[in-house]
Amino acid sequence: MKCIEIREYGAPEVLVPAVRAALVAGQGEVLIRVTASGVNRPDVLQRMGHYPVPPGASDLPGLEVAGVIQSGDAQAMKEAGLAVGDRVCALVAGGGYAEQCVAPVAQCLPIPHGLTDIEAASLPETFFTVWSNVFDRGRLQAGETILIQGGTSGIGVTAIQMAKAAGAVVIATAGSDEKCAAMLQLGADHAINYKAVDFSEEAKRLTGGKGVDVILDMVAGEYVRREVDCMAEDGRLVIIAVQGGVKAEFNAGAVLRKRLVITGSTLRPRPVAFKGAIAAALKKNVWPWLENGRIKPVIHSVFSALEAEGAMPSGAARAHALMQSNQHIGKIVLTWN
Repeated sequence: MKCIEIREYGAPEVLVPAVRAALVAGQGEVLIRVTASGVNRPDVLQRMGHYPVPPGASDLPGLEVAGVIQSGDAQAMKEAGLAVGDRVCALVAGGGYAEQCVAPVAQCLPIPHGLTDIEAASLPETFFTVWSNVFDRGRLQAGETILIQGGTSGIGVTAIQMAKAAGAVVIATAGSDEKCAAMLQLGADHAINYKAVDFSEEAKRLTGGKGVDVILDMVAGEYVRREVDCMAEDGRLVIIAVQGGVKAEFNAGAVLRKRLVITGSTLRPRPVAFKGAIAAALKKNVWPWLENGRIKPVIHSVFSALEAEGAMPSGAARAHALMQSNQHIGKIVLTWN
């Protein structure tokens, strides 16, 4: 099979085409002929040497794929209502940048009716992450207010739509007026340009001083202090990335007085059973929203994974360069022709 390898840790150019032996699905697994692969921030971190591969996972980057089931554990597929030839998308712990990918049956979902494989490949990583952190850990309820940091990222555009569909009031941040306009078009009730105003003060103003109930944070660092300040009583702060640094100073007294919860998670190393439970929740609660058009995939750019151009040895390298530029709104996807 053709794939994209990380030749060495470094810049996007280290992502190079390669050929590896064909894969075989094991117990509880399916083999997917991949047509499209989503690109995510953890892929960039892995390429740079900052995100170790979990034990037993493929060393190839890529955490989400879409395609057709070629083979697999017949009993496990039967129990999941899947069969050879079905179009599926799947969350994987690695190996998504390839023409073939082995995935646990429990982490596979049917491609929602009406969606292309490119759209479906953009779903698993962000939808699993948002459900797990906003709804399971953050316990977001209808009528509550959520503040979403980085609202035009893949996670952000998903969180905005899912939170709005669930009946929440959505405030989202971004670094330009253009991105703020895009967030409003996606359904956010309020958009904050964090380069123009202090997001914490603006969030308090927008909530009449009450503060926000849930925050989805991909920055951490010095953001945590301001997030604690703008949270409502019994608020929940969920940290899912540390792009602003791992150290934070905040008012612990405010945490006590307002009875705040500060939590966080990583999804990649969690066991199959944990991810399978998220998949079941998504199929029941969120897949209907996708199929009736209430929420939609947001695709910014599509690259042919193996296609070289200029100094870049692969489309995957160009996709990573775009992601690192932070100029995208929504998801970046690779295709396998």
